[in-house]
Amino acid sequence: MTDALDPETRDRLLADPGAILADRDLMRALVAAREAEVGENVIDIRGRAMQVLETRLQRLESTHESVIAAAYDNQSGMAVIHRAVLGLLETADLADFTAALQTDIAPLLRVETLRLVVEEDPPLDLPPDVVIAPPGTLDRILTAGRRAPRGDDIVLRAALVVTRPLHGRTVASEALLPVDLGADRPRAVLLMGSADADRFMPAHGTDLLRFFGQVFRLALLARLPA
Repeated sequence: MTDALDPETRDRLLADPGAILADRDLMRALVAAREAEVGENVIDIRGRAMQVLETRLQRLESTHESVIAAAYDNQSGMAVIHRAVLGLLETADLADFTAALQTDIAPLLRVETLRLVVEEDPPLDLPPDVVIAPPGTLDRILTAGRRAPRGDDIVLRAALVVTRPLHGRTVASEALLPVDLGADRPRAVLLMGSADADRFMPAHGTDLLRFFGQVFRLALLARLPA
């Protein structure tokens, strides 16, 4: 009987048998060959154990990749928010601040729309870039699609028809960040819109958006007239 392997390949495998263990396809073929050799009436416990271990390894690798991807996304998201915060702080006055939202800050956040929406009662002397809405508008858009309001919670959802006039264009998903301007000032919301339907979803975390909203509020208050 002649050797199935040529001398060079055989010598290489004898010198480094671990190379076989590192190759999943080769190991599967060897296990399958062993099971075929012993016949259908004999169960190769070692082969079955290897299959179970391989399945567990695949799950661990998948989990590991998911954790790494999530960490990378979180780090990337932090960098985006930090750049946007710096963009807010660099504005000179209220007019510059509100004008920068759509022209400068929205691209930094990678969204299509970024609007400050303020109810008109009581009135404020605000720049034209601010969206002025009738009283009751914020309650309507914040509670749309909900059974009950949730106070000052950030809202992430698929974009609704009711907010389209506020965005000024059609978007696929949106984030609504309530902005507390104080008891003697009107209610306000920072409205974000994305063309990506998966950008803002209810299951997503809001820590980074909450941080951005807090910085936005403080920067806005610092620029409002006393």
